[in-house]
Amino acid sequence: MKAVGLLEYLPIEREDSLFDFKATKPTATGKDLLVKINAISINPVDVKVRAPKEKKEETPKVLGWDASGVVVEVGEDCELFQPGDEVFYAGAINRPGTYSEYHLVDERIVGKKPTSLSFAEAAAMPLTTITAWEALFERLAIHPENKQENNAMSILIIGGAGGVGSIAIQLAKWAGLEVIATASRSETENWVKQLGADHIINHYEPLKEQLATKQLLEVDYILCLNNTDQHWEAMGEVIKPQGKICSIVENEQPLDLNVLKSKSATFVWEFMFTKSLYTTPDIMNQHVLLNKASEMMDQNVIKTTLQEKLSPICAETLRKAHAKVESGKMIGKLVVEGFEAD
Repeated sequence: MKAVGLLEYLPIEREDSLFDFKATKPTATGKDLLVKINAISINPVDVKVRAPKEKKEETPKVLGWDASGVVVEVGEDCELFQPGDEVFYAGAINRPGTYSEYHLVDERIVGKKPTSLSFAEAAAMPLTTITAWEALFERLAIHPENKQENNAMSILIIGGAGGVGSIAIQLAKWAGLEVIATASRSETENWVKQLGADHIINHYEPLKEQLATKQLLEVDYILCLNNTDQHWEAMGEVIKPQGKICSIVENEQPLDLNVLKSKSATFVWEFMFTKSLYTTPDIMNQHVLLNKASEMMDQNVIKTTLQEKLSPICAETLRKAHAKVESGKMIGKLVVEGFEAD
């Protein structure tokens, strides 16, 4: 089967940073599905894993996590899917990725593809949807069924125009919260406004002063999707006493937790690969939430965040896609679709 891999971790401008090769088509066993890949989405995690480092691989390493496609085989322990089912998912960080014609994935982290979306539109959604869903409804413990109660609550989403922010805004509005999103350019401001943000501020300017102009002195929740180190002190300033902060961006410097002590505020990380990496008892939650999100997409409660589409799936195209994501100026999601026929 066709695949795209790497042996060295090189700058994306290098032609050998990603290369095409032929791999052996795998076989589904246990709880694994074998999926024929139709479209994949490129995320910041793809870029981070590929980023230059000294390490070298003995055999080609295949990156890629977001995908949509069709099930062609099921393992003997599978109960959720059958061959012919159209699916979407975000994969596992510790297994071969989706830059390949066929891919093995544990059915417990796979969802039914929204019928109203194309494979490309669906491939844009899984990783960011799981991340936003877990951050809001598991880590921050927001209860979407309590919409009336949530109407009195506010959330600040730092980095609202990216892939996760684009979903988080929609989910937070669905749950009934007042949403303040950050954006730093006119095009990103327009994007978050279209997604339903109630207020827009700039994450390059002081947060507290900007919130004050919106008659908001403090917020109940913060979801940090942009530079935890840069915003740490400001988040401590604007979080309400007993409020909750969640971040998905690793820190480079030690974080002073004393900033949160007097407010008894909570800080928690979200990493959507945790369940698959450790095979946690609640790993099936990702299957359940993807199916629920799929229904919401079919009902137009959540809109696809696909903003750019490239083809075909090959090393040259993926190098272009990585460069775009690496620029840090992406709005929504970028998808690459379709392997060329032999």
